[in-house]
Amino acid sequence: MRHQTVRTLALATVAVLALGACGAGDDTDTAPTAPAVVPTSVPDGADAIYGQDVDWSTCGDLECATVTVPLDWSDPGGDTIDIAVNRHAATGDKLGSLLINPGGPGGSGIDALSSIALGRFGDEVVDRYDLIGFDPRGVGQSTAVSCVSDSEMDTLVSADYDFSTDDGVAQAEAAYAKLGEGCLDGTGPLLEHVDTVSAAKDMDVIRAVVGDDTLTYVGYSYGTQLGATYAALFPQQVGRLVLDGAVDPTLSSQALSLGQAVGFENALRAYVTDCQTGANCPLTGTPDEGLAQIRTMLDQAIASPLPTQDAQRPLTGSLAFSGIALPLYDETSWPYLTMGLRDAISNGDGSVLLQLADLYYDRDADGTYTTNSTVAFWAIGCADDRATTDIAQMRTDAAEIEAAAPTVGRFFGYGGVLCADWPVPEAGGLDSYTATDAAPIVVIGTTNDPATPYAWAESLTQTLGDSATLLTYEGEGHTAYGRSNACILDTVDAYLIDGTVPAEGTRC
Repeated sequence: MRHQTVRTLALATVAVLALGACGAGDDTDTAPTAPAVVPTSVPDGADAIYGQDVDWSTCGDLECATVTVPLDWSDPGGDTIDIAVNRHAATGDKLGSLLINPGGPGGSGIDALSSIALGRFGDEVVDRYDLIGFDPRGVGQSTAVSCVSDSEMDTLVSADYDFSTDDGVAQAEAAYAKLGEGCLDGTGPLLEHVDTVSAAKDMDVIRAVVGDDTLTYVGYSYGTQLGATYAALFPQQVGRLVLDGAVDPTLSSQALSLGQAVGFENALRAYVTDCQTGANCPLTGTPDEGLAQIRTMLDQAIASPLPTQDAQRPLTGSLAFSGIALPLYDETSWPYLTMGLRDAISNGDGSVLLQLADLYYDRDADGTYTTNSTVAFWAIGCADDRATTDIAQMRTDAAEIEAAAPTVGRFFGYGGVLCADWPVPEAGGLDSYTATDAAPIVVIGTTNDPATPYAWAESLTQTLGDSATLLTYEGEGHTAYGRSNACILDTVDAYLIDGTVPAEGTRC
């Protein structure tokens, strides 16, 4: 997303965390590709990029390919990088292609595709579209960001810093400066070009080489920022865009940090209220008292990390928060949070929360980080936007966040330390995200979404302008299409299949 706090969670849907990927070593039978559909005007020197032939090969039940894009879009005839794509072919009367982004930044569309095709989208959408997954630049199987060893990642994601002291701020800045140096050493020139604007331009190349006049797209979470950027850059190429779990890229870093902190606080309150109505809930008394018990546990984990089944990896405050936050993305995961809190609060055992944190960070039990999603999240965030590094302002901003979100707010402040000494310049975003003259766009907001608060969906709808319509899901969890109810599913499917735009004010 556009801002970058130290421990703000990547905006990826829970459903993509354990998906399989389309990998090398599969069959290599080639499949025909449609001729590229090149817009009437392309950047000077990009004709070959837009007109390239793409060879699809079978990989399991899907097809895979590589698309070439410029490393630097200001020099489209210069060095190139690879974008990995995969495809679930339409089985019925084909309408075109539908591009998917699961969130992040850093989420892999390659990994997400098979689960989305089989479980999230309506049957007719799967029948009528070629579903296209892709790893954005810097991510996964595309030309990717590489930064630190697995053991160094363990240190980074578990660290608790005392930001009340100047020395604590300096320690955090030094740790992330070392991360940045590792990213530059491991990634090279790409590190300067992993920004969202460049990724949106890559999406237009994918649209062209699969033979579509316009882009049909479903983006979740950070994928809404990517989709909104595309719409602002290429309004005439907008087909049917669904932006679910909205991020408004025009909001300030502080507004985004504050909004997300309050979102997680509200989601945690909803969980506590539900937990206390059932058996085996470790949280006693009122919801306020239950939240206070969670805060006490977090305080204890920061002061003296809780032991776990892995004697070398106690549960720190940062890991405890990550383990709490992950199940809040989907209310069906709340029982796992109850298990983790029961062990931590009642037994002083952080093992379950550590397992949940590891799931969030894509860390296997053997200590291997199976994706580069977290380092890509950091790198893309620093490319897009950087929060203030003024200590006094960071303290003022953090105090505002903690007052609004007293249980979890401490984990959303001091975002400026991460990018303070980042080794490449900020690329930035667009001056305007108004999608003038674009075809109708559907923005979806969930009323108690922890990671992308409902107010952001309202804001993004206004930012995009008259082309955007807001569809509301009244419920819990992060994003709605494919994980909420039949009303959302049927409404979005009707838009994707028939172009039927939801009536203004539709709530499900």
